[in-house]
Amino acid sequence: MLKIDHVDKSYVKGGFFSKKRKKVLNDISFECGAGECLGIIGESGSGKSTLGRLLLGIEKPDRGSVLFDGKSVADRKVRFGNISAVFQDYKSSINPFFTVEDAIMEPIKSYKKKHSMVDTLLNQVGLHPSYKKKYPHELSGGEVQKVCIARAISTEPKCIVLDEAISSLDVSVQTQVLDLLKDLKKMYNMSYVFITHDIQAAAYICDRVLIFRNGQIEEIVRIEQLKDVKSEYAKKLLQMHITF
Repeated sequence: MLKIDHVDKSYVKGGFFSKKRKKVLNDISFECGAGECLGIIGESGSGKSTLGRLLLGIEKPDRGSVLFDGKSVADRKVRFGNISAVFQDYKSSINPFFTVEDAIMEPIKSYKKKHSMVDTLLNQVGLHPSYKKKYPHELSGGEVQKVCIARAISTEPKCIVLDEAISSLDVSVQTQVLDLLKDLKKMYNMSYVFITHDIQAAAYICDRVLIFRNGQIEEIVRIEQLKDVKSEYAKKLLQMHITF
């Protein structure tokens, strides 16, 4: 469904007129199948969030292709309604002047869907329909992120890119959100690309994980085989963050 084929990405380094470039992604290739949750694990600065922006069509690769059902995600028509996103910074993800209802309706206005959908979506993410008249500043961080998730599923997408979607939440709320995401994935038969530095969270929700290092894929492994990773970097990363 989602196919990344020999992708490179670099940025100008050292100022506006500089000709130097820093390569952030180097020859990246992988696929995410229908209904799969694929984890992208990497330390800060490894290039995983850059990859997320390419998957969402926010940026374009220097080389290679990012395809959804065989078509380039650079085409807005390909992305529209099919790929959604939930980001780390939920505070800036919603217009502070929007009510919860306005925020959730934003991506589905062009579908001419009814406002009554908002009640259903709020129920699905564990919020009472009365929340629809509230503003972001009246909600907790976990509640705002649940609104962001409701907005992401409003178009019934085939894939959601979750970029550090739980890392800004209290630990007590993180498991709630992960359980919610698992339930919604089954309900809508969606795929997830779960970008994170939290290996425990990835192990909890993902089917496979792609271990990222300095803009390259170090290893791709199924969750049940996570303790059997082969590369030394992957072994050290796992020993630091997870206990089997």
